[in-house]
Amino acid sequence: MDRRSHPGVITRWGDALLDACALPGRYASAVIFILIFVVLVTVIGAQFGLSDLGKWETRIPLLGTHLSMTSLGELQWHLFSLLIMLSGAYALKEDRHVRVDVLSARFSDRTRLYIDIFGDLFLLLPFFALLAWYSLSFAQTAYQFGEQSNAGGLVDRYLVKAVLPIGSVLMLGAGVGRIMRNLGLLLSSRTPEAAAESPVR
Repeated sequence: MDRRSHPGVITRWGDALLDACALPGRYASAVIFILIFVVLVTVIGAQFGLSDLGKWETRIPLLGTHLSMTSLGELQWHLFSLLIMLSGAYALKEDRHVRVDVLSARFSDRTRLYIDIFGDLFLLLPFFALLAWYSLSFAQTAYQFGEQSNAGGLVDRYLVKAVLPIGSVLMLGAGVGRIMRNLGLLLSSRTPEAAAESPVR
């Protein structure tokens, strides 16, 4: 293989890894509609003074054998957490995360690539590696002890807590993919302007 093609291979592999890690976030937007529905039911139920909304025999993961206003209240927070954790990698891929645009707008394209690589390598990856490591034991403990709501709400809390390590791993993969992509652009013979026109987002 021609050595000059190596940067292009690195960039393509980085883009592929980014796309794979961002895929759950692309479809996680559907959670918004579920969240809106849950909020509406909670508001209507509160207006009518409802407590228990339904009971059944077969145990359903997370809900158990009944649905109450407490369950819906907790479900709102957990759905929001699911949306945030799964969408993080997608936001990183699409360059929709928070950055200081006042400063970055003054930098050249290649300088921004260097800054992104440095930030991902020394800030993003270590943070989410630690979060994935500690949150995994967090979810395992909840599973081993059968943790559930003390207020008679949701059960199987480990399902909720498992979102933390899953989302962290997705962010780690997206971070590695973005480092590979940006590194490939820096190593290529293209000018900074050409790099900016390529999918660096």
